[in-house]
Amino acid sequence: MLTLVRHGQSEANARGVMCGRSDPPLTDVGRRQARALAAGLPRPTRLLSSPLARAQETAALLGAEVPVEIDARWTEMDYGELDGQPMTALDGDGWRAWQEDPEHVPAGGESLVAVRERVARACTELAAEAAAGEVVVVSHVSPIKAAISWALGVGIDIAWRMYLVDAAVCRIDTGGTVPVLLAVNDEGPLHAGTVLPA
Repeated sequence: MLTLVRHGQSEANARGVMCGRSDPPLTDVGRRQARALAAGLPRPTRLLSSPLARAQETAALLGAEVPVEIDARWTEMDYGELDGQPMTALDGDGWRAWQEDPEHVPAGGESLVAVRERVARACTELAAEAAAGEVVVVSHVSPIKAAISWALGVGIDIAWRMYLVDAAVCRIDTGGTVPVLLAVNDEGPLHAGTVLPA
């Protein structure tokens, strides 16, 4: 199984700003989410993480018995000059350009197509191992959406039709002739072993 975990809540998530390559830490809520996931996820046979601190900290708090491996292909999309900005930093025309053209590059950033290409390579490399064991990847919104588009065999423009919550879990079965998406935004593991205080 290829299990994709979005990192726990970061300070940027709590403030509601776009967060790409900037590297804010997890909040206390994010740390509780990661510890809760540890009780609800199967024990990984391999554990990978984005190099960003919020993903690495989430991965470390999963308490796995295998080392955390860093793979830069799972890092968040580069939002360029939009990094750290509120959603209102883009006007209607800016959002339309981004949503209508998956090759659109925010100033100084990266396109969704580029994210899809690097994540698809990572997924393809992990597919056989995930078919035989439990491969867990701790990543971010855009790479996880890219992995879902890889599993479904569709373009990355589908990213705009998905929403991922903090610490959500997505599962892709790679054991057959084609990948099969089994779960998206699964919060079950988050609540399986621990009750999060309000």
